[in-house]
Amino acid sequence: MAGSLRLRLALWLLLPLSLFVALSAYLSWRNAATVADYVQDHDLLASAKVLSDRLIWDEGDVQASVPPSALSLFASPAHDRVYLSVSDADGRLLAGTPGFPLPVERHPEGADRAQWYDTQWQGRALRAVVVTRAMYDVDGAREVRIAVGKTTASRDRMLARLWRPTVESLLLALALTVALSVLALTLELRPLLRLSEQLTQRDPLHLDLWVDGRALHSELRPVAETINHSTRLLAAHSEAQRRFIAQAAHQLRTPLALQSTLIEYARAARRRGEPIDEGLWTELQASNRRLVNVSNKLLLLAQAEHADAQARLEPVDLAAVALRCVERLAALADRRHIDLGLQCDLPAGQAHVAAEPALLDALVSNLLDNALRYTHEGGHVTVGLHREAAAQGPQLLLTVSDDGPGIAPEARERVFERFYRAAPQAAEGTGLGLAIVREVASAFGASVQLGSPPGTGSGLLVTVRFAALTP
Repeated sequence: MAGSLRLRLALWLLLPLSLFVALSAYLSWRNAATVADYVQDHDLLASAKVLSDRLIWDEGDVQASVPPSALSLFASPAHDRVYLSVSDADGRLLAGTPGFPLPVERHPEGADRAQWYDTQWQGRALRAVVVTRAMYDVDGAREVRIAVGKTTASRDRMLARLWRPTVESLLLALALTVALSVLALTLELRPLLRLSEQLTQRDPLHLDLWVDGRALHSELRPVAETINHSTRLLAAHSEAQRRFIAQAAHQLRTPLALQSTLIEYARAARRRGEPIDEGLWTELQASNRRLVNVSNKLLLLAQAEHADAQARLEPVDLAAVALRCVERLAALADRRHIDLGLQCDLPAGQAHVAAEPALLDALVSNLLDNALRYTHEGGHVTVGLHREAAAQGPQLLLTVSDDGPGIAPEARERVFERFYRAAPQAAEGTGLGLAIVREVASAFGASVQLGSPPGTGSGLLVTVRFAALTP
């Protein structure tokens, strides 16, 4: 489920901003910790230096006293505990806390030869510093170590005072950003909600739907334009379907009405005891044949238009289909004394196209049937099949040419309309043959083109271009 757009966009803002706030808070904490550590270490070193200055010789020995000025450096509201230790090089305690821990390894730094370290004493975490001073007398120099340790409560409190305002400001900014983003989305989505209201108020059964996209943002106007374009297409398609149904009903009504009349006439003649003329049965059979022909072609057209037609494509030998259709219609050509032939210059297995076998058979059959119907007796109908190179890849060209009356250039596009006949009185037909050809070709990704046979002033040349499959 997609969920709320406001919530999703708020999350898109919240996630990167939360990462930014977390990173900023961490960097702020590091800076505050650096400052707090510096202040604490500076106080420790200052106190150690005060103690160092208070070392004196007394009767041949070093004596240390702890002045109030050294202890005053550690006074804080956090009530930190302070520990002092003054010892000589042999570890003998001269002043301060007995047993105060000193660093195992000495790494003095700077001019003060100071070393800071973290330790534990009596269950408390301490930050401590140790400095070394040399005491000189007539017997030589003696090394004295002064260590000062302090609990970290004041340091932690300073860190909190330095860090908390920054974090609180970042969190407040994050909350305000999310709240303002949701508010802004609510305000900016109002035109889209009005668009929804326009769609809701329209009757879905009427395809005169049009939405006004002028009030929308520039990013949303294509949505309104797409809706309007789709509505126009649906209206055009609906109108075409309405016309098709009306025309199909008209085509079916004529033979049905004729059959009904002939049947009533036969029943009346039988009641009167009159013999039924053989011609009546002939007319009835012709009417039934026309009805079956129209029904079959309507079913073929519906099958070609169905979306599944493109999903059922498979490699089909176009040469074999053309030969089979020529053989099937050879008897009709003989009755009309028409020379029906097939010209194919392709080797075996070189004429495969992606098609649905039954629909491909219908395409070729309708082209041949159309040519035979409109070609005069003694005429010629030729089916051609050859391969040619093209920019988009090799193509197979299926051609059907005749020397009949042909189709005027201005009518060549209209003959693909359903039930349209360029010469209604010239021959019997349904006006669906070329419409079926175009629909089937479109389902196969092929194209259909009408023209005149080369070198002649009459006749019709139908060319269907297929994408050739690689053997």
